Amino acid sequence: MKKLILAASILAAFAANTAFAEEAAPAAAPVADHVVAYNFGATSDYRFRGISQSRLKPAVFGGVDYTNSPTGFYAGAWTSSIQWVKDLGGDSNFEFDLYGGKRGEISGVAYDVGLIRYYYPSNALGTSANTTEAYVQAGYGAATLKYSYSLTNFIGWGPKTDGSNYIDLSFNPELTEGYVLNLHVGKQVVKNFNAGSADYTDWKVGVTKDFGFAVASLAVVGTDAVNDTTNYDFGGKGFLGKTGAYVSLTKSF
Repeated sequence: MKKLILAASILAAFAANTAFAEEAAPAAAPVADHVVAYNFGATSDYRFRGISQSRLKPAVFGGVDYTNSPTGFYAGAWTSSIQWVKDLGGDSNFEFDLYGGKRGEISGVAYDVGLIRYYYPSNALGTSANTTEAYVQAGYGAATLKYSYSLTNFIGWGPKTDGSNYIDLSFNPELTEGYVLNLHVGKQVVKNFNAGSADYTDWKVGVTKDFGFAVASLAVVGTDAVNDTTNYDFGGKGFLGKTGAYVSLTKSF
C-alpha cells in the first residue's frame, strides 16, 4: 500500500514549489533517459489511507523506481513491515507493492495513470489480501486529485469486493524554504461488505522538511472508521483508525 510516504513523492513536492531567479539559475543538467532511484526509511506508525498497518507501532520500508524520461513510463517496487495480517490469523510480516504506469503533463496539468499490486506473501486469510488497483491522478500546482479502483477482491475484505474505490485530495504547498505543508483528505468505499460499515473518510495534516541527507515528516492523521472487530479493530487488539501522530524519515538516492 504505497502511500506517498515515499521520498520520491515528497521530493517532487519540493521541486514543484521551488523557484529561482532566471538570471541566477544555473544551466539545467541533462535528464538521463533511464533513471533508477532507491529509497528506504522508517516510520513510527505505517498508515495506509488512515488505517495503521503496523498496529500503531514502528515500521521499516524501502523501494526502487525506474523511469523512462522521454516517455514518462515508470515501474517500481516497494515493501514495508506490517502487523495486521497476523492480527487476523494470517502469516505475513511484510507487504510488497509492484506498480507501473505513465506520467506526463497536458496544458500545465500533470497526470499519472497506472496499476499497483499489493502482495502479502503467505497471508493465508479466508479471502486473499492480495489486491490489484488501477489509478488515475491529476495535479495542478501544489494540489493533486487521485482515484483508485480495485480490479480484484479488496485487501481481504471478502468476495465480491472488487470495485472498491478510494478518492483523495492532497495539497502540498511550500510554507517557507525547505518546509512543505501536507494536507490530505480521502474517502474509502468497500463494495458489498456489511452494508457499508467498512466505508470511512480519512484526513492528514503534516509537514515535511528536506534536510539534504534525508526527508523528515511529521503528521497527525485520523479517520471516522467504525471501531469494532468486524471492521478496523483487527483481532481485538485495538482500533487502527484512531487519531494519532507519526514521524518518518526517508532517504532517497
